[in-house]
Order: sequence, then C-alpha cells, then structure tokens
Amino acid sequence: MEMHLAVLCFGFTAILGAWISLSALSLVWWRVLLTSLSLMLLLRGFGSLRRMPIRLMMSYAGIGVLVAIHWVAFYGAIKLSNASITLVCMATTSLFTAFLEPLFTRQRLRGVEVVLGLMMVPGMILVIRHIEPGHWYGVLAGLAAALLASIFSILNKQLVSRASEMEITLLELGSALDLFVSGTGGLSLAGITFVIEPAPTDWLWLIVLALVCTTLAYILALRALRHLSAFASNLTINLEPVYGIILAIVLLGEHHELDLYFYLGVAMILGAVLLYPWLKRRWV
Repeated sequence: MEMHLAVLCFGFTAILGAWISLSALSLVWWRVLLTSLSLMLLLRGFGSLRRMPIRLMMSYAGIGVLVAIHWVAFYGAIKLSNASITLVCMATTSLFTAFLEPLFTRQRLRGVEVVLGLMMVPGMILVIRHIEPGHWYGVLAGLAAALLASIFSILNKQLVSRASEMEITLLELGSALDLFVSGTGGLSLAGITFVIEPAPTDWLWLIVLALVCTTLAYILALRALRHLSAFASNLTINLEPVYGIILAIVLLGEHHELDLYFYLGVAMILGAVLLYPWLKRRWV
C-alpha cells in the first residue's frame, strides 16, 4: 500500500513538471532545496546523524547525487517530449534492474525477472514507433532517467536497513542540493547562468512537488523497500506510467498526441506488472 501511494505521487511529478515553467535544471534545484528544508525541520537539523559512520553517510550522499542527475534527465525528457512518453520510458527501469541487480549483489540472474523485463521491450517499441522526430531526444533522456533510477534503487535496497527513512532521505537529497549549489557556483564562475526564479504560478506546484511528491513519497518508498526486492519495487513503480498517463489525459489532454499503438504498448507494460506476482509464485 505504501509503495502504491508513493507511485501515485511519483506519477503526478510528471504532470507538475509539465506545469512548472522552469527548465529541468532549475526545477530540480528548487525541488531538492525545498525538500531538504522540510526534512531538516522534521528532523530538527542534522543532530540525529551524528552517530552515523562517515562511510555510510558518504554512501547515502553518493546515491543522492545519482537521484539528482536522474531528476534532471526525467524533467529534461518531459520538456523534450511530453509527460506520457517520459513515463513509459521510466517503465524500462525494471528491465535495467533485472540485469543490474545480480551484478551488484553477486547473485545469479533470476529467470522470471529477465522474462518480465524483456516482455516490456515490445511494449516500448509500440509506444515510440510513431512519435514525432523531435521527441526522440526526450526518449533518450527518459531511458537515461530509468537507468539511473534502477541503479539508485538497487543501492538503496542494500543500505535501507542501516538508518531511518527520514535520515536517508535528508542525506541523499541534502547531497543532491550540495551538488546543485556547487554546480550553480561553477556555472556562474564560467559566465553561464540559468533562470532559478520561479514564476508566481510555479510556487504552489513547487511546494506540492517538494512536500507531497518528494518528501512524503520518498519516505513511503523507502519504508516499502524494507520488505521488497529492488526488482519488485521497481516493477510496482512501473504503475507510474499508468497513473501518470491517466493524469496526463485528464489534466494535460495528451491523448490528442497519442495513437492506438501507444496505448497497446502501455497495456503490454501493465500486463507484465500484473503478471509478476503470479509468475514468481509458479517459478520458485
């Protein structure tokens, strides 16, 4: 239940990304800033982290950097294509995880996960076969975001039991904030600037994005991850395209840009998600 609530919030981030007028880089800068501030208030600063080993803190910080780059790729994909295409690209996260998780954990490939991951490939082909040429850059950015999501989910699964959900989230998103602050300073020294001042209409959506779709959703996902494998959690997260596409149709009217093949591909991806529990019971 917690993972599904988190996924619903994650699906809504794509809608917010389309509504917020900022560039992908600026949007993520504000997202990590507001989220980090909310977590510091909840935890009353960094006092609870003093007993954590430095090496573990650095591990969480490194994952946070991956999360930040993932978000830039994710929102970049939305700006370069649209929310629906980006969300379907994110469904390939489980395909990446099926092959990468055994490498990180030094375990053998699990046949059911490879089969289900590969089942999503035809669905992806149907989704992208008739997209506009200009949207291909969005597809590439979306696939990059999916790859990064797979990696940081695997790493989080290995470390999730060693600290509380809020401590992990604060460390990871705090390091993401440091990355953006440092990056902004470096760009400024190089004479390169980007707009970081939100329009008046952006503030409400930025707050919803930070507090509901990041702080709350991230903590719920980490809580659920204590009881799920990285692959199982990512397969559940594949419902994000379904929730997100429904929201995009209702709120953004993106169904005018999509054809029957797109929805057939989405149905195949959803089918793999629903088949996972049944196949896993029969396979093992």
